[in-house]
Amino acid sequence: MLAIAAAIVFGLGLLLDLIGVRLGAGITGTTFILLGLLLLALHQAGVGTAGLRGGGWRRRR
Repeated sequence: MLAIAAAIVFGLGLLLDLIGVRLGAGITGTTFILLGLLLLALHQAGVGTAGLRGGGWRRRR
């Protein structure tokens, strides 16, 4: 899920950087690119992934 959010943020960052828009308070395309990198790093670290619930490793006999 974080990888999808990162892709969306990267797309917004690219669009803002190409048209040269600043969204007040210093938010630029570079800000969105850095946010996308943060989301990708969290995704790679395993944050937000679903864990095993309800004994997913049980063996049937």
